[in-house]
Amino acid sequence: MKTYQSYSSAGTKRFGERIARKIAKSGARNAAKGAFVIALTGDLGSGKTTFVQGFLRGLGVKKRATSPTFIIFRRFAVKSHGHKSMVSSVYHVDAYRLKKAKDLSALGFKEILDDPKNIVLIEWAEKIKKILPKNAFWLKFSHGKKENERRIQL
Repeated sequence: MKTYQSYSSAGTKRFGERIARKIAKSGARNAAKGAFVIALTGDLGSGKTTFVQGFLRGLGVKKRATSPTFIIFRRFAVKSHGHKSMVSSVYHVDAYRLKKAKDLSALGFKEILDDPKNIVLIEWAEKIKKILPKNAFWLKFSHGKKENERRIQL
């Protein structure tokens, strides 16, 4: 298990940007039959949303990402920048308020997961683990010893 250490929100965003670029360019997306799912876990304030902000920036999304706690998820279109992109949409999901994983089915979540041109970032993913694909990429966020320090385990 690898651990990334961040000492600021800017560092956590930069880490998110690097991960996004690697995933968008790599063959890792081709291995998935459906969407590429990144499951984010960790305590409140541990950097999950900050990571998502950097991730979106790494894919060229200009719109600011805030946690979709009350609306459950947001869709962000990814522009191709003149070449055929392997990614068309990123979905930012917040499972914090969900009582059951099945609650997402009414919102078309299965169709989102089935589309290989989607990347799905899920905060509080442990709450819906049962319905996530087995090949989901898990990141665990935790607070470090100093105020702005964060540990991200891959």
